[in-house]
Amino acid sequence: MQHIKMLVLDVDGTLTDGKIYMGENGEVMKAFNCHDAVALRKLPPMGIETIIITGRKSKIVSNRAKEMNISEVYQNVENKKEKLDKLLQQKNLTYKEVGFIGDDENDYEAMINCGFKACPNDANNIIKNIADYISPNKCNEAAVGEIINNNLLV
Repeated sequence: MQHIKMLVLDVDGTLTDGKIYMGENGEVMKAFNCHDAVALRKLPPMGIETIIITGRKSKIVSNRAKEMNISEVYQNVENKKEKLDKLLQQKNLTYKEVGFIGDDENDYEAMINCGFKACPNDANNIIKNIADYISPNKCNEAAVGEIINNNLLV
């Protein structure tokens, strides 16, 4: 595996349990696993920038990203590949220098050419079929932390 300089994360089903807890006034909660944050905080000192690209929009994600020292958060993104293409151009990176952890069909086009592709154990089969690594952990069972600790911190 070529050295990864940027790790891109999906949120729902990757950093969370994939459930969206909604009340009558809209989204109210998402469940994150604290073990993922511990692993994510290890990446910046290693020169790996962490970025979130997610299809939904939530203040909850912005707040949690700050706690996890995630440098950039892009929400309400319909086309993740298009967003990633722009980021790669801005940061002068290639797909081979990017790791991507996702779980569902809307991650596929952005993930397919990345240098490292991983997913939780309960990801959609379309993602599992292209993954370089499938965590033994399910979403929100610290799959992201497990992926980082066993693949990017070696």
